[in-house]
Amino acid sequence: MDLRTHYLGMELKNPFVPSSSPLSKTLDRAKQLEDCGASAIIMHSLFQEEIEEGTAVGAGNEMASHLATPNPLARSDEYLEQFVRLKNALDIPIVPSLNGTSVGDWVSYATELENAGAKALELNVYYVAASLDETANSVDQRVVDLFCAVNDKFSRPIGVKLSPFFSAVGNLVKALEASGAGGVSLFNRFYQPNIDLDNLELSAALELSTSGDALLAMRWLAILKGRVGLSLAATGGIHFAEDALKMLLCGADVTYLSSTLLANGPKQLTRICDSTVRWLEQHNYGSVSEIKGLMSQANSSDPTAFERGHYMKLLRSYTL
Repeated sequence: MDLRTHYLGMELKNPFVPSSSPLSKTLDRAKQLEDCGASAIIMHSLFQEEIEEGTAVGAGNEMASHLATPNPLARSDEYLEQFVRLKNALDIPIVPSLNGTSVGDWVSYATELENAGAKALELNVYYVAASLDETANSVDQRVVDLFCAVNDKFSRPIGVKLSPFFSAVGNLVKALEASGAGGVSLFNRFYQPNIDLDNLELSAALELSTSGDALLAMRWLAILKGRVGLSLAATGGIHFAEDALKMLLCGADVTYLSSTLLANGPKQLTRICDSTVRWLEQHNYGSVSEIKGLMSQANSSDPTAFERGHYMKLLRSYTL
């Protein structure tokens, strides 16, 4: 079975890519992912605040102080060392991930990653527009400006990881493509703060995704497929082969895996890959490329199903 796909200028042996998570922090675990079938690995994120930490802490930056932990991979030089370690030890592409919110000197770190051998880069724009004076257009422009700043420092393809909280996702993707983006990942999950009712404090607990979380990305992949030319990655809620197949049918070039690997271990990759092959064989397909985009909006007999039509049909079909 031909599972090959293309993403960010790279030919990958299959569309199953472990996404940014703690699994890339150790060489042993990353090697397990490769042995179990990973076609590439997106590294855990290095945050803008960590790159700026050296000067920001001295300036009284609370966020940088919060990130100043004993974690040996917290600082940029250690991140670079880990990237080189993974790149030299593994045969699959290793894609670093930079996570930031605004243009600054920190974007020059992308050049260091390219000099160290990075063939592609992920830019994760995790920004909460908390100012009541900030407009939707300015939030979109912030993403484009940040991409352009990083793109000026990195000559290889860059994939931008987006959240779903934009007024016009398609227009933003189109603007990123026009600015030179190599791909987009849909969608980043915003981890929400919670409240500890006993202590009346904000609490943080990481909750893994569920398969239902993938449906939003599935819709937008279907809408974008055939209307933009950049690479499309599905991320969030892909736990089983069935989830991955739906993303591919709607137009994804790769499917990111994280929660399912954290919950079930690296061997889940093998199970997903094997189950995908069985499904393709059962349905008389010889390759992943044959199914990619078959269920996109452009190929759908009912294009409105990806827009308002499904919403009305769903509500009307409910019975008490």
